[in-house]
Amino acid sequence: MNFDPTYLPYASARYPIYAQHGMVAASSPQASAAGLEMLRRGGNAIDAAVAAATTLTVVEPTANGIGSDAFALVWIEKERRLYGLNASGWAPRDISIEKVLAAPGSATGGSEMTGGARGAEARSFEASGAAQSGKMPTYGWVSTMVPGAPKAWAALVARFGALSLSEVMAPAIDYAENGYPASPNLARMWQRAFEKYKATLAGPEFAEWFHTFAPEGRTPAAGETVRLPNHARTLRAIAESSADAFYRGELADRIVADSREFGGFFCKEDFAEYEAGWVEPISVNYRGYDICEIPPNGQGIVALMALNILKEFKFTTRESPETFHLQWEAMKIAFADGLAHVTDPAAMRVAAADLIQPGYGSLRAWEIEPGGPARLYTAKTPPKSGTVYLCTADSEGNMVSYIQSNYMGFGSGVVVRGTGISLQNRGADFSLDPAHPNCLAPRKKTYHTIIPGFILKDGRALGPFGVMGGYMQPQGHVQTVTNLVDFHLNPQQALDAPRWQWILGKKFMVERAFPTEIVEALARRGHEIEVSPDSTPFGRGQIILRLPNGTLVGGTEGRTDSNIACY
Repeated sequence: MNFDPTYLPYASARYPIYAQHGMVAASSPQASAAGLEMLRRGGNAIDAAVAAATTLTVVEPTANGIGSDAFALVWIEKERRLYGLNASGWAPRDISIEKVLAAPGSATGGSEMTGGARGAEARSFEASGAAQSGKMPTYGWVSTMVPGAPKAWAALVARFGALSLSEVMAPAIDYAENGYPASPNLARMWQRAFEKYKATLAGPEFAEWFHTFAPEGRTPAAGETVRLPNHARTLRAIAESSADAFYRGELADRIVADSREFGGFFCKEDFAEYEAGWVEPISVNYRGYDICEIPPNGQGIVALMALNILKEFKFTTRESPETFHLQWEAMKIAFADGLAHVTDPAAMRVAAADLIQPGYGSLRAWEIEPGGPARLYTAKTPPKSGTVYLCTADSEGNMVSYIQSNYMGFGSGVVVRGTGISLQNRGADFSLDPAHPNCLAPRKKTYHTIIPGFILKDGRALGPFGVMGGYMQPQGHVQTVTNLVDFHLNPQQALDAPRWQWILGKKFMVERAFPTEIVEALARRGHEIEVSPDSTPFGRGQIILRLPNGTLVGGTEGRTDSNIACY
């Protein structure tokens, strides 16, 4: 038989999945299976999450890697408490705006913000680099920050796991060493990245990417076996040392050596002194449900600001121009405030709590005209008062919402020689304007797009949820929450519902399945709407909820290679 696994002429329907003892939902079937293996071995939801996360660095390198950042929300049932972990990396100690502006062009290619918009801050990263464009480069060593994901894996297992890190990472190492078949969406995204990198990434600093991910001058086709031996060696070193090898050992030495050779700013202390941070989650109450997010520097607060506005309105049906008009206007307001204020929490000039106080949401809701036209919004100061996502649940009631990312696809285009470590390009989001809250500075964390979500009801865990995809993520969170709470959709339908995405100004993009009559009605109100032929920009989500009787029910993303493993 000769068929194309990416040719989908017919709509596919999925039902929500139910289980009693444990569940893992991830964007790769191998990652979900790795998590389930940990649950069957006596591990808990935390072990399952780290097993799935580390496996994803191997089986979905197009969206994350060993050099990723990570965030997690962890519900510990016996404590009835939700913990937050911020494992986003910081800028090198020796970097500065002046040094970046003085450096020769170190980036090639443009920005790949297919996951979302930057509003008035929308950037055009030029191939000539920061010195000529006045922007942080997208690719190359200048845009890389210290990765936080390996520290997250070790911290999660050390604090809450029931198994050792070596046990938990064994599936990832096995897949890297012995291989796995490329899935359809993975093969497609890999090929897209290869074509772009081949056309735009020149120079010796990018040679290792091609050696690692296209060793035969091409990318794997769907069904072909992929082996990543350098990944296997690196993952084994991280597992056996509880990530110490990555931050204080040979791997840190290799990263710093390549950075110095190719124009980066890292020193060994940048790694040795880095720690992931345990943080208190933030939340808003939306119609009786507490929607929880990681606080800034993550952009989860943007989703909370939008929900804080939307709770001032009542919705009768999802399939209504008025519903989408209100959601779109609230989303624009939330991004206006988020992009103006969110950065490293130590540098924020406005308290996160002030941005999500109920009175401020009510105040901003008054700016939206129900039944009225599309508008543009500016940021205000409240009164004082582009990724892989997975979630897990175990029989003890523990649940994890976890996300990690290289940011723009493979990230910076940099792979550390001989290690398989592809480095994220989070530094691309720093501003080079010294007056901007998110301006580049040594040891600073930038505005971060990746956000895990979690829902509580009356102090009990309802469950984790998330939608990956750059600046689509808070928009996906808002759509998922309203689908569940306002429109009573099951977890699978909450993910399957046609999505929208704000791009810039009054411009929105919608999926092909979005109702044509609603598109036309919104266009008459002044919304500028593009119907996308591709679902890739609209993110990929997962949901697990626990019912009152203890049964787990999950939904998984139909727009990619997602899978739920359960028992």
